[in-house]
Amino acid sequence: MTRAIVGIIGGSGVYDLPGLVDLHERVVDTPWGPPSDALRFGRIGEVEVVFLPRHGRGHSLSPSGINYRANIHALKSVGVTDLISVSACGSFKPELHPGLFVLIDQFVDRTIGRDSSFFGDGCVAHVSMARPVAPRLQDRIIAAARAEDIAFSRGGTYVCMEGPQFSSYAESMTYKAMGYDVIGMTAMPEAKLAREAELSYAIIAMVTDFDCWHPDHDAVEVAAILQVVRENAVKAARLLSRLLTDFPASHEPCPLGSDRALDYALITAPQARDPDLMRKLDVILARVNKAQS
Repeated sequence: MTRAIVGIIGGSGVYDLPGLVDLHERVVDTPWGPPSDALRFGRIGEVEVVFLPRHGRGHSLSPSGINYRANIHALKSVGVTDLISVSACGSFKPELHPGLFVLIDQFVDRTIGRDSSFFGDGCVAHVSMARPVAPRLQDRIIAAARAEDIAFSRGGTYVCMEGPQFSSYAESMTYKAMGYDVIGMTAMPEAKLAREAELSYAIIAMVTDFDCWHPDHDAVEVAAILQVVRENAVKAARLLSRLLTDFPASHEPCPLGSDRALDYALITAPQARDPDLMRKLDVILARVNKAQS
């Protein structure tokens, strides 16, 4: 069995993970450039944890300025098997109120100009994104939320916009009419890259506001959002602490095959693969290369 190492990517307001013991940091270089910050290593209970603040300490990186490839590559390179993303979001539904945690299981990518794949010319690969969230990992988050009496909603669609501006009223009404549940700026291409890196991935989307469709909230005010962000961060720390305390020592194979996503994904013939790109993919393809050697 593979030892479980849990990666946590902290979004807006979640810049640290209280309760980590044996804490130490490491700056990790990647062939895609630097990740958002140094990786913080520690453990809660018997489980090893690696924490990365998505926007960097001090929130210095905008959603479009995050090096998503470097973040995922860095976490993969230190042995992370299960990745939990914590992300602030706006809501399109009255029942998904500020302060609620939504455990998303689908995404719509409306970003532009972000590097969304480790692969490309010289090594083409196509992974399935039909079901992007690992159900067993999500089940463990749900169990922890129930144990801590934290309100949540299971399932839903997260539409990821480019940002950093919030939605126009027309955009907000369009997304609401299309039946989407929440909107944010960072889950894509993070979830896509996690699948390419064969990480079991789940997201905790923390509602901060109703976007601008709501008649009583027709403008998204940063000051009001920041207050909810602070309150959500406290609950997120409780949730993650319970989750990690109860987490199994061994990685649970994903029933969707997310941890084997590259088994049949590579299309480019071996003799046609670009050597420079293949060197950059060493970490991402480590399991596949080992199986083929």
